[in-house]
Amino acid sequence: MWNRDSLRDLLKQYYESPVSAGFDKLGFSPNGVTILGLIVTFIAAIFISLGMLLVGGIVMLLGSALDLIDGGLARRLGKVSNFGALLDSVIDRLQEALVFFGVLIYFLTGPCDSLLSGFDTCSIGPLLAYSAFIGSVMVSYLRARSEGLGIDCKVGIMTRPERVIAVGLGLIISEWISIVILLVLVIITVLGLFTTIQRLVHSSSMLKKSK
Repeated sequence: MWNRDSLRDLLKQYYESPVSAGFDKLGFSPNGVTILGLIVTFIAAIFISLGMLLVGGIVMLLGSALDLIDGGLARRLGKVSNFGALLDSVIDRLQEALVFFGVLIYFLTGPCDSLLSGFDTCSIGPLLAYSAFIGSVMVSYLRARSEGLGIDCKVGIMTRPERVIAVGLGLIISEWISIVILLVLVIITVLGLFTTIQRLVHSSSMLKKSK
């Protein structure tokens, strides 16, 4: 049966391990790969803000794919550290912020497409970009805060991998069907809020059991 763990095992075998070996040969450090992922995502955000959604979506997915490599490289080199994990978490949040900021700029400066009830993408798009970012941040914050209390909190329907894939594919498809990115932002907003509640309920349950 397919689940996240089985998918993770496949990615580790066919992507993480061989690509980590490649970065090792190139002389990269784990933190260096983390910073490289941030740089690539920054470039993606520029493309997105300029309305080059296809290129921006592809580059964004490439930058996010590097997130699997820094941890694999750290384990390969025996350099797993608390600071590395902290830096990785901080960069993850920055990457999401950059992408949503790029989307926000795109809607503020790009062409306005009319929607139902007199609304247009220029008025709705920025609001959805902001709400999707808030939903993403809250999901990540609940996990970090819960783990700070000693609770494993990876539950939820809209975690970071799902958000990355949704936004990346949404940007790519929006090159031809512009409304898709709006739908993706709505989904991330709604499911982000739902996942936040899921994690809050889970953490509350774990805290009660610990007592």
